[in-house]
Amino acid sequence: MDIRRLQQEALAKALKPQKVTILLGARRVGKSVLLQNFLSAYKRPYLFLNGEDQTTHQLLIERSVKNYTRVLNGNDLLVIDEAQNIPDIGRKLKLMIDSFKGLKILVTGSSAFDMLNVSGEPLTGRSNNLILYPLYQGEIGKYENALQTKQNLEERLIYGSYPELWHLPSLEDKRNYLIGMVNSYLLKDILMLDGIRNASIVSSLLQMIAYQIGKEVSYNEIGNALGISKNTVEKYLNLLTKVFVLYKVSAYSNNLRKEISKSQRWYFIDNGIRNAITGDFNPLSLRRDDEKGMLWENYLFMERLKRNTYRNYFPRYYFWRTYDQQEIDLLEEYDKKLHAFEFKFSPKKLPKKPAAFSKAYKKAAFEVVTSTNYPDFIL
Repeated sequence: MDIRRLQQEALAKALKPQKVTILLGARRVGKSVLLQNFLSAYKRPYLFLNGEDQTTHQLLIERSVKNYTRVLNGNDLLVIDEAQNIPDIGRKLKLMIDSFKGLKILVTGSSAFDMLNVSGEPLTGRSNNLILYPLYQGEIGKYENALQTKQNLEERLIYGSYPELWHLPSLEDKRNYLIGMVNSYLLKDILMLDGIRNASIVSSLLQMIAYQIGKEVSYNEIGNALGISKNTVEKYLNLLTKVFVLYKVSAYSNNLRKEISKSQRWYFIDNGIRNAITGDFNPLSLRRDDEKGMLWENYLFMERLKRNTYRNYFPRYYFWRTYDQQEIDLLEEYDKKLHAFEFKFSPKKLPKKPAAFSKAYKKAAFEVVTSTNYPDFIL
């Protein structure tokens, strides 16, 4: 059974004449299945091409209206899966969109680094992007009751939410799947990135980040440990966001004297990938409290990001901290309004709004998200 993805509806709405719709996401998050389900319900003729097939490359190699007239053969929808593999695809798509009235184009890609280059200058004003993440609890919840959701929470903190895990019968199968993901697809995408040549350094970098979720990252410290410059560390981390491995959150500040203002924290797009990188799939009962907190914070942030993205709600995300260690895990800013969230797995001994934050941002809402009330935060 395949779980119906929320972005399938968004995909149908996003397709417009004279526009390229780009469906982005990490490998194995379900883009091809989503595409198949969408096309099975599409009522008009369309042309489907596979960007990993050399025949497709040959079909599109001649960048001319005459050639593309022959290729399209009157179809008003062109679909290209893994389009980033096609040389000069951006200019080819631009020519088609500009030359064929009523044409809609839908392309998918695993690497945002490549695909965002595709949608850069050649397609300025001619494209829109949709992002597909690993399964969102709002999608899974339709296939399980509230008790099952509660029972499955720990498994999602440990093994994450990649769609194929849904079909695997044992925890050992899930562990092996995730380790295989990291060793093959993930590292393959990383090595395709411009300027990255050493997979072992990137692997070590990811391991260091995996133990610093919810903490500010020092590029100097990491660079010294890995034998690379702080600029290279920052470059690698930013590139890792382009292949949907990491997500960056910056510090929030209105330049108050005690506020941290130039730091970043990094989250993994999926808890299972984080744990595969560390090689640790131990249950929560065998983990230290600080590591439980990291897994909880990473899970909540990503589920909130999925929720907001799929609702077309795009606040700015920050954390907040002062030099005297008052802090808040997550701030969302939208229309100049602040919403503050603190993440605590246990509902016991709930923290209060930090005094410095309360004084500086009197109108900001504040909420503590625990294992008891978290559905209201992510759904």
